[in-house]
Amino acid sequence: MAINWFPGHMAKTRRQIKENLKLVDAVIEIRDARIVKSSANPEIEEICGDKPRIILLNKADLSEKEITNQWIRNLSKQNVKAIAFNALTGEGTNKIRGLLDELLKEKHDRIKNKGIMKFVDRVMVVGIPNGGKSSFINKMAKASVAKTGDKPGVTKSKQWIKTKMDVELLDTPGVLWPKFEDEQVGLNLAFTGAIKDEIMDIETLALKLIEKLQGEYPENLKTRYKLETLSDNALENMDNIGRKRGAVISRGEIDYNRVAIMLLDEFRAGKLGKISLEKPDSI
Repeated sequence: MAINWFPGHMAKTRRQIKENLKLVDAVIEIRDARIVKSSANPEIEEICGDKPRIILLNKADLSEKEITNQWIRNLSKQNVKAIAFNALTGEGTNKIRGLLDELLKEKHDRIKNKGIMKFVDRVMVVGIPNGGKSSFINKMAKASVAKTGDKPGVTKSKQWIKTKMDVELLDTPGVLWPKFEDEQVGLNLAFTGAIKDEIMDIETLALKLIEKLQGEYPENLKTRYKLETLSDNALENMDNIGRKRGAVISRGEIDYNRVAIMLLDEFRAGKLGKISLEKPDSI
């Protein structure tokens, strides 16, 4: 199931990120804690270069805590700090100021040596579509200044947002990259809603998700859908889920579209439990 989605505005955003990088002191990159590798835009790493960066593993409440902690240890290095984050509750927001002070210590020391004690750090916020950038910015600003939505592609233009932490944020639209070299990357992004469902064959997508979960999180599937056993055949499991949920049409046939929408919605909402689709050793 080959997946690619690269609207024209994403190419424009990529150019804007590159042009505006010189305007900021640091970058905050937001990834999905459930798919840390797949939600990392490889072009962001290349564009940002040595620019100090904080990686927020958003939706950490939906992932396995120990696996998320492994990712944090794996990603953190001299010029990069990674933390677990929840953009909906704001958990982790209070760590941002301290991390910036740590990453920008040399710059801050130079400014203070000139006798300037009050200054503002300018930070660019980047990430994939529907990753939680706007929710994060709203938590930082403590107001709904950035548009949010449960569909990818809500933020379309550049905007600067002031916060009470002496940090000014540059919001950018969510951006993917032109081609996914690994099919699983595209699937993971689609599973979590970073790619619009409208362009997807969601029945096949849901079947792929069942295949993934029956192999790695079988108990989650069985518990959520009250299944006594799981088949090795994902379609049989999809049929059984449909029957358990009453998604049956004439002559006992399964309404696969209804099952697919239900399954994807419940997975994205965390109703299947804490799930990490990628582990650090999968890099």
